[in-house]
Amino acid sequence: MRGILSQLAFRGTTTVGAVARDGLVLASDTRVTMGSLIVHKKGKKVYRIDDHLAMTISGVVADAQRTVEILRANSRIYRLERKGPMPVAVAARLASNVFFSHRLDPFMTQIAIGGVDNSVPHLFSLDPLGSIIEEDYFATGSGSPIAYGILEERYRKDLPLQDVLPIVVRSVNSAMKRDVMSGDDFDVIIIDQTGYHELNADEKKALASP
Repeated sequence: MRGILSQLAFRGTTTVGAVARDGLVLASDTRVTMGSLIVHKKGKKVYRIDDHLAMTISGVVADAQRTVEILRANSRIYRLERKGPMPVAVAARLASNVFFSHRLDPFMTQIAIGGVDNSVPHLFSLDPLGSIIEEDYFATGSGSPIAYGILEERYRKDLPLQDVLPIVVRSVNSAMKRDVMSGDDFDVIIIDQTGYHELNADEKKALASP
């Protein structure tokens, strides 16, 4: 069952997440495909859930966007009721419960949820049946084998954000160059003690330069 889900859901896309000593980096390409057709060149694959929390998506867009809306709504409710931000592990467990409750008609998406709790970064990966694992780094989509090649060679635990950022960007760019289902452009998100920051075009260009 898991093998079938992987083959059906994750033929396109490259998303990457990595934990740094002082924060977290999430990135993705922007190409959206349907079979061999490129249907969009500027697709959003990293979503802001809260000021301290974000999520990457791959797979069926409708299922992924539904997951984003569930997490956003519950994050707001948590803030109102608990007078503080939803912990990253709680957001990941919520998504896991949603996926597991739909296991007979599964959400065809694989996600990573990352954020910062009390100055400590966390990254969780989830599959369509709700399995959840905390990771130091993670990649999804058809370009993930290429991205993992860069991550496993260069990533080290406890690196600062300034060192993790170019590693993540290089992993996504390498996948875009070698995986036909990934490409066009890339988005990069940083979450640290100051909150959520999306890199602008100039910042991305500087990081992508040789």
